[in-house]
Amino acid sequence: MHHLGRRSSDAIPEVRIGYIGGGSQGWAHTLINDLAQCTDIAGTVALYDVDYEAARKNAELGTQVTDRADADGDWTFDAVRDLSAALSGADIVICSIQDPPAETFVHDIDLPKQYGIHQPVADTVGPGGILRSMRAIPQYREIAATIREQCPDAWVLNYTNPMTVCTRTLYEEFPEIKAIGLCHEVFQTQELFAELAATHLDGVDAVDPDEVHVTVKGINHFTWVDEARWRGRDLYRFLDAELAARTPLADFDPGSMADASYWTNNYRVAFDLYDRFGCFPAAGDRHLVEFVPWYLELDDPDELHRWGIRLTPSEARLPADGPTPTERYLSGAETFELTESGEEAVDIIRALLGLEPLETHLNYPNRGQVANLPDGAVVETNALLTGDAVTPLTAGSLPRSLRSLVLAHVHNQETLVEAGFDGDLDRAFRVFLSDPLVTLEREAAESLFSELVEREREFLDAWDRENAAILETGPDRRP
Repeated sequence: MHHLGRRSSDAIPEVRIGYIGGGSQGWAHTLINDLAQCTDIAGTVALYDVDYEAARKNAELGTQVTDRADADGDWTFDAVRDLSAALSGADIVICSIQDPPAETFVHDIDLPKQYGIHQPVADTVGPGGILRSMRAIPQYREIAATIREQCPDAWVLNYTNPMTVCTRTLYEEFPEIKAIGLCHEVFQTQELFAELAATHLDGVDAVDPDEVHVTVKGINHFTWVDEARWRGRDLYRFLDAELAARTPLADFDPGSMADASYWTNNYRVAFDLYDRFGCFPAAGDRHLVEFVPWYLELDDPDELHRWGIRLTPSEARLPADGPTPTERYLSGAETFELTESGEEAVDIIRALLGLEPLETHLNYPNRGQVANLPDGAVVETNALLTGDAVTPLTAGSLPRSLRSLVLAHVHNQETLVEAGFDGDLDRAFRVFLSDPLVTLEREAAESLFSELVEREREFLDAWDRENAAILETGPDRRP
């Protein structure tokens, strides 16, 4: 087995990657793309998925792409039927999993909507985020336990949401694990500051977002920056001028976003939060509105359009009918184009091998990098990766007003993990009740929670249903 950080001077280091969720129709393709263009490491990718056939087809695609003349990488892709086999001897573990949307995600979005709770994303907080956490905790306990048995020294790169809960579960099950959570949201904030630099700095026409340094602090999808610099120049000072130029912020008409992309982001919520708290949020508006209640208290869902965003309907979360993207690539109906993905997984692997240090933002247990958030809670900050080590960079404290907002979610996430390890549905319901988006009377909240648990019971086997008092109320108290 290759040992991270150790390589001979005359050989390309070889690594074994265990990919959990290897049948992915999105992130697996990004990894194939990036590895095909990586020339200074090589190795094997073991693809594991509960849908073995999807993993097998991705392995075939990975082999097909790597064998192309325009691909320089030297990689072998194998599909495996067993989680232990995928992780046996792995140097790197990548997690990118999702439960069947029609049986889970659709309910997470549609049932709360019937109770007047609207969620643009529904994967981190709110009713959808809580149910997704409840499904993920047992899965991530199994992943961590298998890593402890098969590859305890491996680095684990988690891309699955809810990012904080998944990463925190890995550490709770296996405290010695070496895991980081990765999210691309902050990259968009770097792009925004790059645009501000080009707009407000004399003689500057364009700025590479990768050269913009931001100080990151908070939790995933509710992350904040209080400093932004480019080549030693302060970019943060331009936020006030940009805020003034964009005011009034909520100036879109209800209904005007009906034909817009579900994923569009106009930064109107971000600038409103900056105006309120004097600190700029580093996440997309669709995520931000789910952490605070006031944007989503809607009589008409189209009212959210005023902020330049729209709700994502459950049907947008379902896979399209017909052949999957992998199948279209394999059949030749579409061409797999090699691109610059903008993701950092390969750069992170190279850094951990000692090839080239990397500073980036990531999710990692708090060891003081955010001074006024609890130790051990998973927080998002900058970190330096080099030579088989991750060193979180001190980000300072959150402003007191923001800390109170962030801390409420930290405590809910920590309590959910505790409840998940005990299988305690009643404790999970107390988190549900305290979530800012659950602005329901007690009986309606009981009904919604019970109905969600009932609809998704197949994915909640690890929870103690028999002794849960909350389930005695039944899902029959709709408003």
